[in-house]
Amino acid sequence: MTKVACVTGADRGLGLHLARSLLENKYRVFAGRYLADWGELDKLKAQYPDKLILIPLDIGNVESVKKAARSIAGSTGHIDLIINNAAIIHEADDATMLVDMDDEAMAQIYNVNTLGSLRVSNALMGLLLQGKQRLIVNISSEAGSIGQNKRINMYGYCMSKAALNMQSSLMHNHLRVMGGQVMVYHPGWLQSYMHGEKNLEAPIAPEDSAYKLMGIIQEHKKYQSEEPVYIDLDGNLWPW
Repeated sequence: MTKVACVTGADRGLGLHLARSLLENKYRVFAGRYLADWGELDKLKAQYPDKLILIPLDIGNVESVKKAARSIAGSTGHIDLIINNAAIIHEADDATMLVDMDDEAMAQIYNVNTLGSLRVSNALMGLLLQGKQRLIVNISSEAGSIGQNKRINMYGYCMSKAALNMQSSLMHNHLRVMGGQVMVYHPGWLQSYMHGEKNLEAPIAPEDSAYKLMGIIQEHKKYQSEEPVYIDLDGNLWPW
């Protein structure tokens, strides 16, 4: 049976390279597409016309997630792997407690980064339970670690990732008794487009992080336990 994966936020950056890595490892991939005018996924589709399926998806919108799930269910009877990669940040979230904070910006971040991944996993759970791997990988961040926190700002982003980590724990508790698993991945400080333009100050290329995550996914049973694993690209475990 062909392995099937779904990756959100696959237009560019880490999501795009995760989709490519999965295709190279013989997965059939449903790629969540948010930026219709961004052409990298089209190039990848040309390389893998039968293995890559592009799915319009805004994880911050309930109806978009439901429509995407129906579309995926119309093309496959199972999913082995869900990678919840899509996330946002907001310029207003740089504020500290000494100035006015933007509640709306923080709520938007939380809606996408925490509730968005929950919507996707929930909507695709029926298909996931029909797969062999039954694996969910949530892309978190060092920003979600309370034990390692040294920041004084980015309240919305940090809280959204900490809440994503708790979501992962809740889902893992349920999924593991059905032979499944949730993993939480800190991909490193990436050369991403989260500020709109590629961040060239960051030291890690997204393709390198994607390659390392693919290696961790291939050995996911090694990390199977009562608790979900919170791991970085070099295999180091992070404190919750």
